[in-house]
Amino acid sequence: MLPFIRSDLAKFTAYKPHPSSDTAESVSVQFDRLDTNESPYDLPPELKEKLAWTYQQVIETNRYPDGGHETLKDAIAQYVNESAAISLYTAANISVGNGSDELIRSLLIATCLGGEGSILVANPTFSMYGILAQTLGIPVVAVGRNETNFEIDLKAAQAAIENTQNPPIRVIFVVHPNSPTANSLTAAELAWLRSLNEHILVVIDEAYFEFSQTTLVGELAQRPNWVILRTFSKAFRLAALRVGYCIAHPEAIAILEKVRLPYNLPSFSIAAALVALQNRTLLLESIPQTLSERAKLIEILSQQPELQITASAANFIYLRLKPNSFKSPDGALKTFHQKLRTVGTIVRHISPGLRITVGTIEENARTVNRVQAVLANLES
Repeated sequence: MLPFIRSDLAKFTAYKPHPSSDTAESVSVQFDRLDTNESPYDLPPELKEKLAWTYQQVIETNRYPDGGHETLKDAIAQYVNESAAISLYTAANISVGNGSDELIRSLLIATCLGGEGSILVANPTFSMYGILAQTLGIPVVAVGRNETNFEIDLKAAQAAIENTQNPPIRVIFVVHPNSPTANSLTAAELAWLRSLNEHILVVIDEAYFEFSQTTLVGELAQRPNWVILRTFSKAFRLAALRVGYCIAHPEAIAILEKVRLPYNLPSFSIAAALVALQNRTLLLESIPQTLSERAKLIEILSQQPELQITASAANFIYLRLKPNSFKSPDGALKTFHQKLRTVGTIVRHISPGLRITVGTIEENARTVNRVQAVLANLES
């Protein structure tokens, strides 16, 4: 390892992206990419044409983008208020990032860097909280979840807060609904989050809000230690353009503005997010079909005696192999995952199960057929 590099980075591996449409990998089948919870639907042609016109006629590529994001923040604030039937928030409550990942990193820099704090996560959950913290040298404290309903082990979480020192837990990350397990926060989990000392930042990731239609933004005005994350990468179909945002107390937003990179969003991404918000009724029309397809997947796959599937409040499902169905459940799950990929369905293996994004009607039909075929050939 190069002598000027931090020694702790030697144990990390770079994030491995999923195969994209322009991947150089030679494959004999067309992949159904159901591993990253994107929308299966591209932008409608008329919106792509509008964006193409904007790129050609409006955006000056020799000029830096709007570094303050004020127009976009105003539009986001309007949508946030509309989504919760409130009128509480303005641009002062919004910060915009190059995907939610940048906002997570900025939150970590603003709270825990320099030995100031550690973070708490409940696994399994979105991996980037821990990954980003570790790349910044920030300790990660992990607790488990209930094996039946995936509720956070609240006793372990509270004990971790009380017993972790040097540095203390400064930030707690939760997803609502959680990824990969698709369960929303329970009343008990919410009560615990509300009870936490204001010295602890609570980050609630609502990346899948448009599918769950459950939000906590109405509580932010009374909770200055809460931040809510959202994204344009899922329901708004802009995963390729990397636009995330957060809603928080204006003082917290002001700090995030201090640590974010200047000109962090390209002009085209800003334009795309604005067009998406202006056409949100059109873009969100696909959600009922996604929810209907999700229900079909759960109903059909739940009939497989080897599978255990929990309820989902998101655009994906999480399935596990029943422990008594296989001599080696871990090995069988790994083989299951690999064989699905071989026949053309890419899903995410996140122990102890597989996370499968709800795709198009055709993709979901193939998923069912392939899951059934692969299960029939797994060694029990």
